Amino acid sequence: MQAKVQKISWLLVGAGMGVLLTAGASALADKDNPSPLPINELRAFTEVYARIKQDYVEPVEDKKLINEAINGMLTGLDPHSAYLDPEAFKDLKTTTTGEFGGLGLEVNAEDGLVRIISPIEDTPASKAGVKAGDYIMKIDDVPVRGMSLNDAVSKMRGKPNTQVTLTLLRKGEAKPLVITLTRAIIKVQSVKAKMLESGYGYARLTQFQERSTEDLAKALDTLYKENKAPLKGLILDLRNDPGGVLNGAVGVSSLFLPDDSLVVYTEGRAADAKQRFNASSDFYAGAVKALPKDIKSVPLVVLVNAGSASASEIVAGALQDHKRAVLVGTQTFGKGSVQTILPVSKDSAIKLTTARYFTPNGRSIQAKGITPDIEVEEATLNGVENSAFRVREADLEHHLSNPQGGDSKVDIKIDGKQGEPEAKLDPAKTDKSKAKPKSKDGKDGAEDEPLRPGEISLKKDYQLQQALNVLKVQQVVSRTTTAKAQ
Repeated sequence: MQAKVQKISWLLVGAGMGVLLTAGASALADKDNPSPLPINELRAFTEVYARIKQDYVEPVEDKKLINEAINGMLTGLDPHSAYLDPEAFKDLKTTTTGEFGGLGLEVNAEDGLVRIISPIEDTPASKAGVKAGDYIMKIDDVPVRGMSLNDAVSKMRGKPNTQVTLTLLRKGEAKPLVITLTRAIIKVQSVKAKMLESGYGYARLTQFQERSTEDLAKALDTLYKENKAPLKGLILDLRNDPGGVLNGAVGVSSLFLPDDSLVVYTEGRAADAKQRFNASSDFYAGAVKALPKDIKSVPLVVLVNAGSASASEIVAGALQDHKRAVLVGTQTFGKGSVQTILPVSKDSAIKLTTARYFTPNGRSIQAKGITPDIEVEEATLNGVENSAFRVREADLEHHLSNPQGGDSKVDIKIDGKQGEPEAKLDPAKTDKSKAKPKSKDGKDGAEDEPLRPGEISLKKDYQLQQALNVLKVQQVVSRTTTAKAQ
């Protein structure tokens, strides 16, 4: 089993810049029966190439033309296929370790702009008040429209302590927002945990990394020791988790499922695109001396929303199909396709969609997402709506269709127009410059303020409150059932 763990250590699953990836193996379909080359189309390509070389207003390097042609072929297929030049390839490998330079944003390309899937907690972007669903209109006064996603990401990354200015379009704002951020080394703490109250634990995964399973196992062990007794219930928070490494998703599922339980499988045209991944204790062996005995049966609620993508959806789907957890929240993102990293040279590669993944019961998540068992809208107790844009995979241009039909598309309009005066957003004053809301007794107070990025507060988080209520109801039902049996 250890060999299997090593084999999938390069598999990534996520939305935006994160995807399900595997390095090394070719995934070309019909290898034994290649199709004949399209001579007429290739002739047209070479003719255009020659015209550009001869007649374009300025000389263009062959390398640039070839790279742009490759990138154009891939980006025209779906939102997640792309050409990885040496810099982009290096960045991709760096992000899987949990430490990299930049602003702390998970992004995707949409309608010629860059859409923010979610800001990563405790990073310059989240601290400055950047929100999921914001659209990046300009980077340092350079329009994003027409810019490739890789180029946009490269412009946002840079040396720590240097600044970059983003112009954002946000739903509900009449004017674009301008925010200046200071780049930093992004160290992502993928697991956060605490006791909500006696007997009820909480664990949040912000991103699936190589160490996420081990970190979560240690966090659970700590919760049990802190409670000094078996937990009555546990909440696993996957909201706004855009994904990450696949073995993190399989490993996290393995913490709660019996060994050999199917977690996810993939289907594609090529033989090596058909794989099955089962739960195994090998994923967390050695993380702690011994996991709590009842971890496989402790009442479990999983929180999800439109920012829960790919690896998060794999975990949520697996636990839901095995009836191991109750899902609470809103419909997930719907990223259910598999991308494979295929080397082109020693320092570049292509990221190509090669398969779709399915939950244990055979559900395709692609362009649909996971439907929670109990739908609870994202809102704080003072009625402030936090869902921002409800944009999902099905809304992305050229998205891969769901083979089972019924893509879940949401019609979203962007407020604000180009050319309008820009509103300034001061990172140092974000959320703090607003007047404190009135509490129920009419006095100024912080108890009804909206949650800040990364904050865990049972008093302010309505979805979290409802998840805890679900656990308590389960306890009542369980005791009633036991009493009747006796």
